[in-house]
Amino acid sequence: MRRCPLTVISRPAIFSNSPNGGGIHKHGREVHHRVAMLSSLELDRSDDRCILIPFCMSLQLTNHDRVIILGGGPAGCFAGLHLLEFARQKGITLEILIFEPRDFAIPGPRGCNRCAGILSSRLIRGLKTLGVTLPPEVIRSEIHAYCLHVGQQVLYLKQPDPERTIISVYRAAGPRLGHHPHPRGFDDFLLDTARQRGIVHRQEAVHRVTWEEKPIVHTKHESIEADLLVLATGVNSRPPLDETFGYQPPRTATMVQDEFLTPPDWPVDEVHVYFQGPPGLKFGALIPKGAYINVSLLGDGLRFSDIRIFLQQNHLDAHTFSVQNRLCGCAPKIAIAPARRYYGHRWVAVGDAAITRLYKDGIGSAFFTAQKAMETAVFAGISASAFNQHYRPYCQRTHRDNRYGELLIALWEATIHIPILLQSWIHAVHQESAMPPDQRIQIRILWGMLTGDEDYRSLFWLSLTPKSFINLGHGLKQALGGHHEPIIGTAD
Repeated sequence: MRRCPLTVISRPAIFSNSPNGGGIHKHGREVHHRVAMLSSLELDRSDDRCILIPFCMSLQLTNHDRVIILGGGPAGCFAGLHLLEFARQKGITLEILIFEPRDFAIPGPRGCNRCAGILSSRLIRGLKTLGVTLPPEVIRSEIHAYCLHVGQQVLYLKQPDPERTIISVYRAAGPRLGHHPHPRGFDDFLLDTARQRGIVHRQEAVHRVTWEEKPIVHTKHESIEADLLVLATGVNSRPPLDETFGYQPPRTATMVQDEFLTPPDWPVDEVHVYFQGPPGLKFGALIPKGAYINVSLLGDGLRFSDIRIFLQQNHLDAHTFSVQNRLCGCAPKIAIAPARRYYGHRWVAVGDAAITRLYKDGIGSAFFTAQKAMETAVFAGISASAFNQHYRPYCQRTHRDNRYGELLIALWEATIHIPILLQSWIHAVHQESAMPPDQRIQIRILWGMLTGDEDYRSLFWLSLTPKSFINLGHGLKQALGGHHEPIIGTAD
């Protein structure tokens, strides 16, 4: 007797191709639960007492299916590039369209996706798996050190592992008031790479997406049916999905940032991080980008005027970093919680539109959410059940990891406000700088938190290892002895 893995449902259930509920129209929740519980059973094909439906495999991408991606930033381009690779592995050809109205070759906010523009080493390694290598004109700076300005002291953290490259980029062609020649932006390079590999870029806005057995994408001039829709619009654009999709965007916070010319003596490979500033500030960073310095502030309730307050309170050069010399300026939203209902039948959200890592490595998160979603679409299917089984667990792991990030950030904020803890930690970091790389626990934790180069969960448990407590214990002993480190490294 032949047996096969199939899904069983009771006869009263009525199915439809709804975009948001697992495809179930009446008795929806009850039947979906039953499907989830029974989807792994092996049943006799001759069983006449139930309906046998290969539910997870019922919606598959096949030859010449059309995939429409909304958004041509990193998340959208990564989705397209991953689709091409996975389709090649499966031996199918897909028609892939990216709808992106902006021109990323324009300087300033009009052509920019507005972020600090740090690429982690895990993202750079990921790009290589797609055969993508960043050209020199896209790379603004290679980051070799972070300088933390804590009170009157400066902690100089060198890159723990020289093999783990971190770079800064512009998302568009530099600041709005920048000088010619304008730098090439990361997003322009990615979109051009997607076009070169056969993905079609439609430079027009999508006004609405409706559902008529499949997603229907409406532009000013036409309506196009998609076999799969990928939402990659981030959190700074209005998602055009009709309410029948049930999509609810992530909760967000606001950054403020601007650009200045790089002072002649400013180190081009160091990010400087400050914790003193306007009320609500979590931290501010000065990020080198070749001829320019990006100033990014993260916190609660920040406004453009807070950049001036931040620069003044941290005694940064009053002439170089004066408001009269500002070259750009924006206040982008950043996601701080996952979206709700971020997938369904024939559609899925990726990047910030679904979930991202807390405060760090947003572009890296776009890469890996797109990778997992497109792997699911090609090899497991494009039903809500397939995304629920294969994509949702990845997003849930990211969400849980962000909870560890919240704990680490809370611990750090407590440390910088309790003098004895701060001095103990400073002494520990100072001692670790003379240790072998594998023993620099506190340095590795802080570097990972600042760069997003490691997951928060690993860093949290690393902070609870015996070696971590031993290093902190030595630091506490020196702090209690009244020894103070005036400056570690250099601020210049």
